[in-house]
Amino acid sequence: MPGLAREVTGSRGLLMGNEAIARGALEAGVQFAAGYPGTPSSEIVENLAGAAKETGIYVEWSVNEKVATEAAAAASLAGLRALAAMKTAGLNVALDFLAHLGYSGLGKHGGGLVVVVCDDPEGHSSGDEADSRWVAKSMSVPLLEPGSPQEALDMTKWAFELSEGSNCFCFVRSYTRLSHASGPVTLGEVPEVERKAHFDTTQTISPYLAKPHHASLLQRLAKVGELFESSPFNWYTGPENPELLIVCSGSGGSYSLEAIGSLNLGQSVGVLKLGTLWPFPKGLVEKHLARTSRVLIVEEVDPFIEIHVKETAFESPMVPKSLRIYGKGSGHIPSVGELTPDLVLKALSTLFGLEYCAREPDYEQKAHGAATQMLIDRGLTWCPGCPHRASFWSLKKAMQKDGRGGFLTGDIGCYTLDVYPAGNQQTKALHAMGSGVGLATGFGKLNQFGSKQPVIAVCGDSTFYHASIPALLNAVHNRSNMMMVLLDNAATAMTGFQPHPGTAFDAVGNAAPVIDAEKLCQGIGCKVVVSDPFDIKGTTEKLLQLLKEDGVRVLILRRKCELVRMREERRYPYKVWVDGEKCRGDKCGYCTKVFKCPGLPWDMETGKAQIQQAVCSGCGVCVDICPFGAIAREEPA
Repeated sequence: MPGLAREVTGSRGLLMGNEAIARGALEAGVQFAAGYPGTPSSEIVENLAGAAKETGIYVEWSVNEKVATEAAAAASLAGLRALAAMKTAGLNVALDFLAHLGYSGLGKHGGGLVVVVCDDPEGHSSGDEADSRWVAKSMSVPLLEPGSPQEALDMTKWAFELSEGSNCFCFVRSYTRLSHASGPVTLGEVPEVERKAHFDTTQTISPYLAKPHHASLLQRLAKVGELFESSPFNWYTGPENPELLIVCSGSGGSYSLEAIGSLNLGQSVGVLKLGTLWPFPKGLVEKHLARTSRVLIVEEVDPFIEIHVKETAFESPMVPKSLRIYGKGSGHIPSVGELTPDLVLKALSTLFGLEYCAREPDYEQKAHGAATQMLIDRGLTWCPGCPHRASFWSLKKAMQKDGRGGFLTGDIGCYTLDVYPAGNQQTKALHAMGSGVGLATGFGKLNQFGSKQPVIAVCGDSTFYHASIPALLNAVHNRSNMMMVLLDNAATAMTGFQPHPGTAFDAVGNAAPVIDAEKLCQGIGCKVVVSDPFDIKGTTEKLLQLLKEDGVRVLILRRKCELVRMREERRYPYKVWVDGEKCRGDKCGYCTKVFKCPGLPWDMETGKAQIQQAVCSGCGVCVDICPFGAIAREEPA
């Protein structure tokens, strides 16, 4: 939120986890921040951008996560404190650079560098629920995991000190239920930072040769491990010699305390909550394992803590060999999805032989039934007036007329909704950012093996700059036979309308040069055609013509996201209505059942389509798709 830096020192407020991370960075004296938008991490950079002009820090939305970490690392190497933020999928993009940076360290005078990674257990807004904790271990860099907004602030702040003291970057791992949950936070001071950037040219920052750098990295990690053994971010509560010990991290801490209270097990169960996860604080864990006979590991997704607790117990002479360890391996905690207090309650009830039911067995069924009666389930779909609905309509019509079994490859953006039932389901291969174009380059080289199917890669404008350009270069150089459709809606719409190199403003709202996608594609040798997706007939014809041609072809479908357009223009393009006399009702249903715009519901009384004025954006595209001319439009007076 803009003004986050103005919050009064010592005051107590309600902050979302991502806001707390941003505030912690400000309190640590961060001067440089970069990232690429991705739920659930986007608000970190957004909040820092809101404070940029007031505090004098530099904030950018980078073209992708690799560049974001490289830019932040440059500031760190020049002595400034810097932060890079991303979601787990983005970490995959940044790893090529970060793996080398872990080896090289931050140089003689490096400022603290913190990389915030936000995981997404349950895959709410992601294609997976990958666990980033393993990355910290594989790269031998410190990993902190907060369990509350207050810890998020405090850990982020301390992570900069830790980074500078250990001469390596540090991971702070958040997750959806922390990033997007709010909690009470006591604020510290935002200092006035006077560090000047200067890179010491008497040094060379490089991981080559790797062997001695690897040895230095492990030495640095060992020193960090000593600090973690006594870190206040690791805490214990409960009896001195508990009957059962819960070892947990992140949201597992609060869920475990809630479950213990609900079951009145405070005299029997202790909780060891770990905030410093790598290097794993073996000594601390060993001390607590020696005081109990049973252990329950409470954590989300992978058995990261569980494996290291078992390893600690196996190697320790202090821990009795009869110690029983429960968790994911025993089936007491699920290996997929998010944690909930009920899951911890169930595990404790089973281990203590208690009968406890958080709610009636048929509660969820009753709740679902009640919700079904009150809500209309339209499924995931595009917004009314979204240009993507029109784009995919034309794509479907063109490929049907082409008749050679063509298909789409895609990646991540609002256009991903094509794969769901409310879409046209033409996208048959969908993976990472830019993978649609990369896959199409391969499919486009299969002619010599008998393939006759046209392939069309679909990407958004932000994704084009993020990861599609290298694949397009590959297609041109290797003479792949493919088409790329660039859906240019002038925003990173899926994550909150952040800027990208194709927009005329930067992260803090300053004017910025626009990188023209059309000229860029032409410059590397592509045939480029531009069309308005709301021109259904014209766009379909252009697609059909491009499908007949060979080589690398690019069709740019350019129309602003409806939410951006409405915010700028504050008016409806058309007044739209259904002519009841012309509408064929149940005999057709083309607009409601096939086009599936939320602004076109079915009137149960008349048995015909109607315009839902509170929802309709007035785009008028439905006029062009109605086969009987039953929908009309006119420009408002």
